[in-house]
Amino acid sequence: MAEKIIMKGNEALAEAAISAGCRHFFGYPITPQTEVAAHMAKRLPQIGGTFLQAESEIAAINMVLGAAAAGVRAMTSSSSPGVSLKSEGISYLAGCDLPCLIVNVQRGGPGLGGIQPAQSDYFHATRSTGHGDFHILVFAPATVQEMADLVAGAFSLADKYRMPAMVLADGMLGQMMEPVVLPEGDSNPPPPKPWAVNGHKNIRSHNIINSLYLEPNDLERTVVERYARYEEVKRTEQQAEEYLCSDAEIFLVSYGATSRIVKSAVVKARAEGIKAGLIRPITLFPFPDAYIDKYVGQAKVFLSVEMSMGQMIDDIRLAVNGRKPVAFFGRTGGVLPTPDEVLGKIREIAGGVK
Repeated sequence: MAEKIIMKGNEALAEAAISAGCRHFFGYPITPQTEVAAHMAKRLPQIGGTFLQAESEIAAINMVLGAAAAGVRAMTSSSSPGVSLKSEGISYLAGCDLPCLIVNVQRGGPGLGGIQPAQSDYFHATRSTGHGDFHILVFAPATVQEMADLVAGAFSLADKYRMPAMVLADGMLGQMMEPVVLPEGDSNPPPPKPWAVNGHKNIRSHNIINSLYLEPNDLERTVVERYARYEEVKRTEQQAEEYLCSDAEIFLVSYGATSRIVKSAVVKARAEGIKAGLIRPITLFPFPDAYIDKYVGQAKVFLSVEMSMGQMIDDIRLAVNGRKPVAFFGRTGGVLPTPDEVLGKIREIAGGVK
């Protein structure tokens, strides 16, 4: 049995990326994700990899584009303002159909905001990571173990669908320490990439990686083909955890660090005889609407709990499609909700539900 070790979330994620075959990291320091880069700076030179602290977040994401175009597994990490600066490069990556991993350890905003945990980048990750018509894969860990576990799958699906992937964590998960079992060795080697720009050796035609289409019909055809791929992602790659859902009437929906708080509130509600349950999205794109649809018939109400002013709630409403009411409870600015605050909202809803 693999040994458990105590690790900080940022460091566990970085080590898991190495186990998943990532040998090329390009980044820039920003709180609360700097330990990802620091761990990569120490480890990658030891195994023949490349660590480069770029002159800016903009430079870092464009270095990822170049490495990904060459067919290697590459990643970058940042926190909320830094990911905003990477937006143009992320759009270029999507426009070039290039797989890579982007890590966002969220902090409060907008602007410089603060350095405390937040979930106010949900729209940015799932709706508008950059300009143009595109999506990226988005994974939301809730524990240090998941900070490690989701990395290999993120790289694999990025390769499978030729699209960027993001691990959307937050300052709480990045900085906390928990027991974790790390993957052993290169547990998830990258597949062959015949499209890569890595030297044709006179045995194949030249490959070209490009996101520029001067003919509108060519660009439209490419975007439509890409969206057909996204529909396959929606059909086949949804992930969520169900907790005490079998007989629930009040369904809380929460992801990431907030879901840990919500789970405690659900347990307390159950002790009071309130039939509460939790649906925890693990993929944010694709949003796990099938898990919500599964329980719409028995649910009396859905409650979105977020560290924001309410962003994921829009996806819950779309999944529910007007069939049941959808309520909201949130804290923002880097303030963590407490289990008792969430329990208070559950009691309020339970008192009004007939």
